[in-house]
Amino acid sequence: MQIGEVIRKHRKLKNLTQEEMAVRLGVTAPAVNKWENGNSFPDIMLLAPIARLLGITVDTLLSFREELTAQEIGNIIYEMERKLKEESYEDVFQWARKKIEEYPNCEQLIWQTAVYLDTCRFTKQAADQEKYDAYILDCYNRALGSREESIRNQAANCLFGFYMRKEQYEKAEEYLQYFSIQSPERKWKQAQIYEKTGRPGEAARVYEEILYGEYMILSGVLQGLCGLAMGEEDMERAHMLVDKQKALARLFEMGKYQEVFCGLELAAREKDTEAVLGIMEEMLADVGEMGSVCQAPLYAHMTFKEAREEFLTEMKENLKKGFREDECFAFLKEEPRYKKMLDTVTGAPVGCEQ
Repeated sequence: MQIGEVIRKHRKLKNLTQEEMAVRLGVTAPAVNKWENGNSFPDIMLLAPIARLLGITVDTLLSFREELTAQEIGNIIYEMERKLKEESYEDVFQWARKKIEEYPNCEQLIWQTAVYLDTCRFTKQAADQEKYDAYILDCYNRALGSREESIRNQAANCLFGFYMRKEQYEKAEEYLQYFSIQSPERKWKQAQIYEKTGRPGEAARVYEEILYGEYMILSGVLQGLCGLAMGEEDMERAHMLVDKQKALARLFEMGKYQEVFCGLELAAREKDTEAVLGIMEEMLADVGEMGSVCQAPLYAHMTFKEAREEFLTEMKENLKKGFREDECFAFLKEEPRYKKMLDTVTGAPVGCEQ
């Protein structure tokens, strides 16, 4: 809102005529009229008296605001979209630039406007597209200095994309520091750089690490959902979620152990003796095969540490201890097959761990 519009709005809220306002400020009524119509501006010495008369701050009078609401920012972006359908890219660019000048500290507006201008110069096929680079980069860098982490990350993402398009891969890599070192997004971007700079083996390794990590997350999420379903006595949904976990383990080539163990809790909850014993036996038999993921084609570029035989033997004994002491398996105590399984000691072949 321009200063004249602010004056008109608050003058009317105070129920003042232009003549009354002019008298109180010691100016003429035509002067007030010119302010409100945007034909001239008040003298700088009059700003404080005008603000006091209208009951507002000088910042409000000058339309100075650091922040806009999400709705206000959305309205500006929507107006940009509308203008682009009817006007040239250059005209809309200049209009957007003035909007940013009105709200020079609104980082969210700066970032969103820059993203829209950056994208639309290609879709709109603007002439001499590169002449807008400097301003768009400046907006991204201003947003990069934001106090808000989300805005910094968004700006870093835009700068990464900008320099990747320019094939300035070393410069693009600088912006990875704005993402957590364990972030899948950071790893994915690093893999892109490896790929573009002639390091396909390193790119493949990083992509595989992302797959491996995402399996762990997805499996845990499905397990959590299954627990919720059991808590609500929705056993049909619980079985569906266990099936999803098994399919996920197969899809990600995680080995037989990962495929079977996910159904143990549900089988125990239903006191399904045959199912529980079958899962337990498979888990004990497949402890040594947990390292089969090392040979999975999906993870051909990853390096896994070899698991010692003592580690696998200890893991098997810990499994037996858990089967023996967990109260959810108490209904099996008199089962001969259960007793025999827990009393049997067998060696385990050497596997591997990441």
